[in-house]
Amino acid sequence: MKKLEGRVAVVTGAASGIGRGIAVEFAREGADIVVADLVSLDEAAAVMSEIAEAGTRGVFIRTDVSDEASVRALAQRAIEEFGRVDILVNNAGIFTESLLEDISVEDWDRVLNTNLRGTFLCTRMLIGQMLERGDGRIINIASQLGQIGGTSVPHYVASKAGIIGLTKALAREVAGRGVLVNAIAPGPIETPLLDRETEEWRSGKLAELPIKRFGRVDEVTPTAVLLASADGSYYVGQTLGPNGGDVML
Repeated sequence: MKKLEGRVAVVTGAASGIGRGIAVEFAREGADIVVADLVSLDEAAAVMSEIAEAGTRGVFIRTDVSDEASVRALAQRAIEEFGRVDILVNNAGIFTESLLEDISVEDWDRVLNTNLRGTFLCTRMLIGQMLERGDGRIINIASQLGQIGGTSVPHYVASKAGIIGLTKALAREVAGRGVLVNAIAPGPIETPLLDRETEEWRSGKLAELPIKRFGRVDEVTPTAVLLASADGSYYVGQTLGPNGGDVML
C-alpha cells in the first residue's frame, strides 16, 4: 500500500524546485496532485508529465498565491475536480536580496505577500473543508534562515520566520479537530533559486555547513511524505530541518 493512496494534495509552487519534487513524490506514493503555480501550463509540462508517469491524476491551476481571488479560484477548482483536498503544501515563494537600509517598500511587500500572505490565503481557503471532515494535513515550507537569520535578506527571513510562527499558532488551533499542521525548514538546496546565487555566496555558505555540501531536493521530499502520511500522525506544530547542520536545535 502506497503511503498516500487515495489522497488529494495541493502543492503550490510545484512547477520547479522543492515543490516539484514534493508533488512528484506524493504522486509516486499514490496521491492525486493539484499543481498550483504562477507559470504557464507549458512551463509546468515537465512536472505534469512526471505525475502522469507515477500513475495518478494531476491538474494544473495557474495561481498567484498572493492574490485572494486567484487563491479562492484555486480552492474552488480543486474541490470541483477531486471533491476534497486532504493535503496542502504551502511551498510557493520568492527570494530577493537587499540590505534593510536599501530595500524598497515594494520589494518588501512582494516577498511578504507571496511567502507569508500566500501561505495564509491558501490555508484559509482550504482548511474549512478539512475541518468539516476532521481530517487534513498542512505542510508549510519555511527556511533555515527563518530560524537563524541572514544578511541582505531581512524580508525573506521575516516571511519565513512568520511561516514558522503561523505553523505553531494554527497547529494549536486545529490539531484537536483532526488537522495536523507542520513546517519544513530546508537549508540551502540545489534548485534554480540557489543557482542564482553568486559564487562568492555559494563558497561562503559551503564553508559554514558541517556537511560541506548543498542538499538535494530528494533529501527534502521524504520529510514531506512523512508529515503527509500516517507515519507523521504525532507531529504537531513542528518545524523539521533537512539543513545539513546549518541549524542544530
